[in-house]
Amino acid sequence: MAQENNPGAPEAPRGEGPGATPVKTPAGHDAGHVAGPATDHAGAPSGGHRLWLAVREVVLIVLITLLASFLVKTFLFRAYYIPSGSMEQTLQINDRIFVNLLVPGPFDVERGDVVVFEDTKGWLGEPAPVASNPVREALEFIGLMPNSSEQHLVKRLIGLPGDRVECCTAEGLLTVNGTPVEEPYLHPGSAPSDIPFDVTVPEGQIWVMGDHRDASADSRMHQDGPGNGFISLDDVTGRAEVIAWPLSRWGDAGGNRDAFEHVPDPEAARTESE
Repeated sequence: MAQENNPGAPEAPRGEGPGATPVKTPAGHDAGHVAGPATDHAGAPSGGHRLWLAVREVVLIVLITLLASFLVKTFLFRAYYIPSGSMEQTLQINDRIFVNLLVPGPFDVERGDVVVFEDTKGWLGEPAPVASNPVREALEFIGLMPNSSEQHLVKRLIGLPGDRVECCTAEGLLTVNGTPVEEPYLHPGSAPSDIPFDVTVPEGQIWVMGDHRDASADSRMHQDGPGNGFISLDDVTGRAEVIAWPLSRWGDAGGNRDAFEHVPDPEAARTESE
């Protein structure tokens, strides 16, 4: 027989069944509470929010990297590749070099520096048209590739403003301000010059020559052209510092700058000759 209102009958646990609510015990704990689906701890971001934070962080890192690369390319270093053999063996075809943009500028160029300069005198002739390539343009913008819309050359700086550069002595050596210069960087078998010349470098100009003299159309070859073979210091982009690629050739991109260490300044040379 069913027992109604029987104090001894067990009471169904409250907090269970449809619509039931947790019952607090005197200690304040839930009694008979059934946990729902697992949720994140209070205050912790959800999975979607964590993904957004990760994406935002990656985008921020990429933007900072691009900005840093752009600033480096604009103010510090720029990458160039070597397309010809006019600077062999110092620089070889397909070498990639980093050029220091602070020279000239805060720092002066020196005799023996390997310099990159813009071809404003037309030594290279008309540039070949370059097809549009978004990937290349992006790499050019961030400085990982040279600007294909500009033409540049790379040569060794032989004469500074005021220097008298002459070739050649009876021993076949180049002289600067009357001092013979041994050129250990020359391509094996190359003479200092097969073309005799005697020039004084004007103010604000430099005289440049390739290390592979037999394969270099440098200042010697353009004495009858615009600028008479001299290059304006304003056209100098920077000084070659490092061969960055291929890795097997990693190292100094200039080499043997000390070949000119005994060359006097032009004023001192003139004083000695008087």
